[in-house]
Order: sequence, then structure tokens, then C-alpha cells
Amino acid sequence: MTSAHYRSIFSPSTAQQRKENFDSYWEFTQQHGGEFLEEDRDLVVKRTKLEYFQNNPVKLRTPLANPEAFYRNYVEMHDKPESLDKMTLMLTGIYKFARHEWVGIKGAWDVTPSMANCINLEDRISRIHLAEEFCHVRLFDEMLKTCGLDNVEWVPLSPWKEKMYEQFPKFPGLLIDTPAFVTELMGVTFYFHLHRLFDDVLADEPEVRDRLKELLDEITIDEIAHVGQRRNFIGNVEIKVSKWLVKPFYTLFFNDIPEVAHLFDLKKMIQDGEEFDFNAVPDYMIAKSWIPSYCKN
Repeated sequence: MTSAHYRSIFSPSTAQQRKENFDSYWEFTQQHGGEFLEEDRDLVVKRTKLEYFQNNPVKLRTPLANPEAFYRNYVEMHDKPESLDKMTLMLTGIYKFARHEWVGIKGAWDVTPSMANCINLEDRISRIHLAEEFCHVRLFDEMLKTCGLDNVEWVPLSPWKEKMYEQFPKFPGLLIDTPAFVTELMGVTFYFHLHRLFDDVLADEPEVRDRLKELLDEITIDEIAHVGQRRNFIGNVEIKVSKWLVKPFYTLFFNDIPEVAHLFDLKKMIQDGEEFDFNAVPDYMIAKSWIPSYCKN
């Protein structure tokens, strides 16, 4: 584990530092994801990795006792959450989190310029970022398939939520950059807590536990870089506002996923978001990800 090598994600930065870091991030992303397949909303390196997982499947030693409980509750919770076993709660919670991500990136993809029509580096970075997010949804889907759930459908949210996600990317950067940064930070926080939950819920399923960790690592490594990249869009006033937004944003979002209250400590998640500084990120993730220069000691 790293220790005291990094500063808070809320550290100040200059406009020149942010410009240099956009250049640095672009260089990183060209190597990290490989060729951009825009029509497929995919990247060659990511596609190859997913194909590896699909061609080398891992399955539960003991199949889910009640898959019907998952399918009954994965889109909307119809049963009392406390009546469900922890495995089912974890899987329906993963779906609900990923579904929000999927709806959000669908809306953003439709309003961001295609690579041919990007007018600056920030636009190109955002286009690749969204492609990576589509890759993450595929990895979440593979997690569910690994647990024997082959009939999952990715369905829209309620009409007003869909409209909200569609309109959000249309607002000026001054309005969306700060909440977009907090949303990325929230994702990384969730993934680290989910990683630890795998050890608890899948203690008797070591092969599936390790596979789900591998799949989640692919997502988390990207998202660590996304946190730094989204941080790079905002200045020193906005970064102070973003820290203040962590608690209300986390609370509002996770209260919409009923499983969270039964699986995670929301107060600890909020604390981790407010104190995020990369120092708790494992070395193997740091080696594959990207961190802004102004967050390094």
C-alpha cells in the first residue's frame, strides 16, 4: 500500500497545471484503452479483456438458491430488503448502481460531439471517457452472469429520471463540472466498499469472489483516473464547493438504492469521499491508473 505519497483530491491547482494534466491524461488514455471504436462505444483493449473473461468463465460452486428473488427485485425493490439474503441484496444493489451509470452515459453520449467533431482536447477526452463507461456496464453485466444471472435486462429509469439524465449534459461546464467530479468520486468510493463486501458475501465461493474482484478492478482502475480527470475540469473555488457537495450527493444517490443501507456504512462512505487522497489505493491499481500531478507529493 502507498503511504503519504499523495495529496487530497481537493488540493488546489493552477490553470497551467490543469492544462498540462489534460495533455498528460490524453497520453495516458491512448495507451490505456487502445483504439477507439466509436460506432460500438468501445475500446480495443477493453474489448479484449472482456472477451478473456467471457472465454474463461467462472461459476458459483453452489448456484443461487433463489434467483427468482433477484429477478423480482433487481429493477425495483418489491420485497422487504431485510427479507433477502445478503448475496441477493449485493447483486440487486450492483445492478441498480450500474443502471444509474448506464442511463447517465447514454444521455451524455447523445449530446457530446463525435470524435470527428470534437473541437478541443477536453472534448476528445470526454468522448473516450464515455466509451470507457460503456465498457464498465458490460463488465457489470459479466459480474451478474458469473453469478448465474443470464437474463438481466438493462431497462430505463422512471421517465422523470431519464429526462434529468438526458438534460444534465446539456448544461454549461460551469454548472456540471463540479457535480460530475463528485459523481466520479462517489463511484470510486462505492467500488472500494464493494470490493471488501465480496470477501464477506463470497467467503465460500473463492473462485467467483476472485473473478468479481478482477472485473471490479478493471472498472475501479479506470474510475480512479476519471476522478483525477474530472477534478482537472474545475478550479479552486469549485473544488471547495465539491467537497461540501460530497455528503448531500452521496446521501441523495444512495438513498435511492435501498440495498445500500443493508450492505454498507453510508457515513463511512461519505467520510472516505471527503478524505480521498489516493494513499489507500493499492499499488497495483496506481501502476495502471492516472493521478493529477498536483495530487502528488
